[in-house]
Amino acid sequence: MKYIIIALLGGLATLMANQGIAVFNDGFRPIYSQYFEKKITRKELAAMSFAISFGLVVGFGIPTSIAASIILIHSILLATDIIGTFLPDNKIGAITSLVAGATYGVLILVGLEAIVDLFGKLPYNFLDPLGSVSSFVVSGFAIFPSVAVGAQHGFKKGVITGTISVLVYFLIAKFGVINVGENVVNLDPAGMALLTGVIIMVIFATSNKSEENTGSNVSLTAIFSNQVSRIQKNWWIFAIMGGLAAAAASMDLIAGDPASLALMADKVYGNAALTALTRGIGFVPLIFTTAIVTGVYSPIGCTFIFAAGIALHGNPLVAFIAGAVILVVEVFLIRFFAKIMDKFPGVRDMGEYIRTAMNKVLEIALLAGSIVSAETMAKGVGAIFVIGCFLINKYSKKPLVDLAVGPVAAIALGIILNILNLIGLWTIPVA
Repeated sequence: MKYIIIALLGGLATLMANQGIAVFNDGFRPIYSQYFEKKITRKELAAMSFAISFGLVVGFGIPTSIAASIILIHSILLATDIIGTFLPDNKIGAITSLVAGATYGVLILVGLEAIVDLFGKLPYNFLDPLGSVSSFVVSGFAIFPSVAVGAQHGFKKGVITGTISVLVYFLIAKFGVINVGENVVNLDPAGMALLTGVIIMVIFATSNKSEENTGSNVSLTAIFSNQVSRIQKNWWIFAIMGGLAAAAASMDLIAGDPASLALMADKVYGNAALTALTRGIGFVPLIFTTAIVTGVYSPIGCTFIFAAGIALHGNPLVAFIAGAVILVVEVFLIRFFAKIMDKFPGVRDMGEYIRTAMNKVLEIALLAGSIVSAETMAKGVGAIFVIGCFLINKYSKKPLVDLAVGPVAAIALGIILNILNLIGLWTIPVA
């Protein structure tokens, strides 16, 4: 069953990228709109897709997936963006994209299991310390709304948002266990702090209402009507995609972000679902805004389908139905959101700040986690190794994606330690 679901998910995502219906990389949607306007060729489109996505696949998606033994959705959907755009956008290309995407999805699933099994046979299985790579993502992610608010509205409001978020974290950590009859509900401090930050972020954005934009809701809803209609006419494809992604999440096959992935790996599904939900709320402005302007949506929407899938853990059929409904509702809310953005320009502008803040927080959190992971493997050397790799990359002429460097360095260190052990130059530390 899991191979069928992953194959269908990979095939459909590749088809959507091939036909320009949806792509996963947020930065790629504006480029795709240039292709629609014939400002760039198909070859140029494919080259750009490869350039902005490949590094994240091999340096972020796959290493993070290996660390938790659960596939981070980036590993699949960034690659399907590339595969889909490299194939021609005709009937032959559509059929080929389905087959190629399905094959890739299965290979990722089989390959990930094979890699995990291989690591288990190594003299030093560094998968356990590698799990620390995402250890700071869960807590660090709670601060991204504060960073976004500071960038958009100034230092003072950023500090206010951060202070309230931290207070909520400590309050939930102390009083977050609620008895409901015979059941006990454990609220996640990081998740609730993140939700609080998102709410404050939206409040600041909506309070930044400009008189000159008031009553101008004709602009977005009229000017971009064709783009919105283009997305909505493919609602049935999004329904299938939403169902597949939610079902896969309910089976522990995929996760939508490193934070919820780490919690899923620890089997803390309630907190993982809450984390996925709050992340989805933060992504609404970014996903909807790029969709309205470009006519290209995300194959997984605002990622609410992952929250549904995780919440319905162990019930893939129900998760499929829930995911399908959620993504269809999202698609038909785009036009309504366009009207809101005209009334509140601060919300419209918030998307770019959210994306930047998330990337910066993830960069630091993954770097910190990678340092801890490497130091656990080789005390006194690991931290220097990761920090050195990060700085050399950052100040090189052709740096890699910053998010990739920490996890890749930690994995590289584990491999090097195994080689040194085999030739007798390093002894496995005794726990």
